[in-house]
Amino acid sequence: MAAPLKLYVKTWCPWCITARQFLQKLGYRFEEIDVEADRNAYAEMIRLSGQSYTPTLTVDGKLLADFGPDELGDFLKKNQIEPR
Repeated sequence: MAAPLKLYVKTWCPWCITARQFLQKLGYRFEEIDVEADRNAYAEMIRLSGQSYTPTLTVDGKLLADFGPDELGDFLKKNQIEPR
């Protein structure tokens, strides 16, 4: 089974809300990780991305950090990541 999509978010972040809605609308299943509620997850996100900005998406060793909807769509298409 393929690795799950992990979406690191801050719940108040408008880009995070948009990313969540975008993924849901297209039928992607993902784990949403609130980095403000979980300091270890926040540290993990920073370790992975090298920054503290959200949203950050990881899947199958690929990473997209601090992005908007256009960048998310391009990332999914470029990396041939289909809804699962």
